[in-house]
Order: sequence, then structure tokens, then C-alpha cells
Amino acid sequence: MTNRQVIVAELPQGSLTTDHFALQDAPMPEPADGEVLLRTILMSIDAANRSWMQGATYRDAVKAGDVMATYSICEVMVSNSDRLAVGDIVAAESVWADYVTHPARKVQKLPKVDQLSNLISVFGIAGKTAFHGLISVGKPMAGETVVVSAAAGSVGGYVGQIAKALGCRVVGIAGGPEKCEWVVKHLGFDACVDYREKGLFKALRAECPNGIDVYFDNVGGTILETTLALMNEKGRIACCGAISQYDSANPTGPRNLPGALVVRRLRMEGFIVMDFAHEDDKAIRALQTWVANGQIKVTEDIVEGLENAPAALIGLLAGDNKGKRMVRVGPDNL
Repeated sequence: MTNRQVIVAELPQGSLTTDHFALQDAPMPEPADGEVLLRTILMSIDAANRSWMQGATYRDAVKAGDVMATYSICEVMVSNSDRLAVGDIVAAESVWADYVTHPARKVQKLPKVDQLSNLISVFGIAGKTAFHGLISVGKPMAGETVVVSAAAGSVGGYVGQIAKALGCRVVGIAGGPEKCEWVVKHLGFDACVDYREKGLFKALRAECPNGIDVYFDNVGGTILETTLALMNEKGRIACCGAISQYDSANPTGPRNLPGALVVRRLRMEGFIVMDFAHEDDKAIRALQTWVANGQIKVTEDIVEGLENAPAALIGLLAGDNKGKRMVRVGPDNL
């Protein structure tokens, strides 16, 4: 029996294409003592996948020949540990493959849920990133104006809905009129500005007449530069990602730093979701309450098939997703 894997065949120097990946067969992994054999069910597709190909970040770089790294939800097929039993559903830092082995102590047993994919979206990486970044870094107050880039994406959509639940005015930034309309009508943002249209500064200023108190940045580059110019004194900027820069050989940054930070006494802080793992229980309780109350709508973008993971990542970088993108590798069996 073989095990399919998607490897990085060649590191990209510019835009990512499917030619940078290869689907290959590998021997079925066998768990050692203290390890488990996992069958991959769902894989998270994130802009961070692309940044890992550019060099070491908060984790080691992905190199040519490596199986692409990911976060996955899996089923335990064989257990050589008393920590986990066959049939348990777990979360793991994994790779793009049908099967993997891991030390049992390095995977997390997951609770029973009606919709397994929710453990990657609203109750998983996307929802927790939105909650921790907005609440712990952005620190919004009712009545303040919150701006969110990549507002139709996996994290941005939840950020805006959480901010609305807290009583803020929420303005999104997204690509294209159809997405902007969806962000307002479906997710309930107060407004959404199309960054692909000319005049981003004027459009954003018109929707934020009282300035911006909190900016949740998912994109970096010129959008971050534009938003900085509209921040209020003592504003907060939560830096979650820089998707506009990951697929370029010549990344650019905002030209108005550090001047804007000094003049307006801004606080700009980068974070990753693991920084706040000790507060995950609080985040899940709040997210569950908002979902149950209808204040958060859950949107998922599921691509079928391991072989389609490269195209799913490329599409995410191009902004063709709405909500949390993931790849279904195998059945839930729930």
C-alpha cells in the first residue's frame, strides 16, 4: 500500500505555480513506539504556506524536496501509545499526504462536533487568530472604527463580525465589487472598499470619517501604507499577515514608517495564533456564543482532493476564496 504526498519540487522565485509541486507515491509510514498512524481528513490552506517557502519564519523554512507542511485534522488508524485510541480525531502539525506518523504527545485530541470542518474554520486556526489578534492586540472598544483587510478571507471575515458584535463600526477592504457586496450583505460589515479600484485612500477616508482606531492587517504593502495615513492617535495595528508580499520576488513595505507611528503614537504589533494558546478556551467560548446567537456566520471554502492542494493554495494567494479554505483529503466518517 502506498501513500500519496505532495512535495515542493522547486522553490519559486516569483509567483507560485502548480509546476512548483509534484504528487508522488511514498511507502506507507509505520508508527514507532509512542507514535500514531494518522489518516488525513482535512488540511488547512493558508497564505503562510507560501511564506514558509521564502525562508525561516516562526518555523523552519520549507525546502525543495520537502513534503509541503500544513495543519491537519486526522483520524488515528494505529496507536502505539496509551494517550490515543484508534478512531480518535486529532489535530496535528502535518504535511500534504494521505497518511503520516506522529508522536502521540505532539497531537491534540479534538472534541466531538457536528461539523468537523468547523475545527479548522471558526473554532480552529481562523477563528482563534481573528479573536486573539483583535481582542488581545487590537483591543477595540464599542463605538470605535475597525478596518480589516482581506475582509472576505478566512480570518478577516471573522475579525469584522467579532468587531460588530462588540459594537464597533467595521469597514472591510476586499478585491472586486462582488466580494465587497458579499462582505457587507452577508457578513454584516458597515462598508467595504475595493482595493482594486483607483482612489483607495479617498474611498477609505469616506467610509471612515472619524478616522481609524484599529486596523487588522492581513496584507501588508501599499494597503498597510494607505491605512496608516488614516489612523487616529493612539490607534492600534494588529499585523496578522502580509499576503500581498508572499508571492513576489521583490516585496515592498510601507514607506511612512516610523514617522506615522511616532506622530500619531500608534502601536503596531505582529502576532501568531500560538502566542495566545493559553487563552484558547476563552476564545472558543466567545466564538461559540456568537455563532449560536447568529452574530457570526461560518463560511468555509472546501476543495476536494489532495492532488488539488497546490491549485487551492495558488487560488488563495490570488484571492479567489470566500471564508476559510481547506482541502478534504479523506471522508469524515462521523
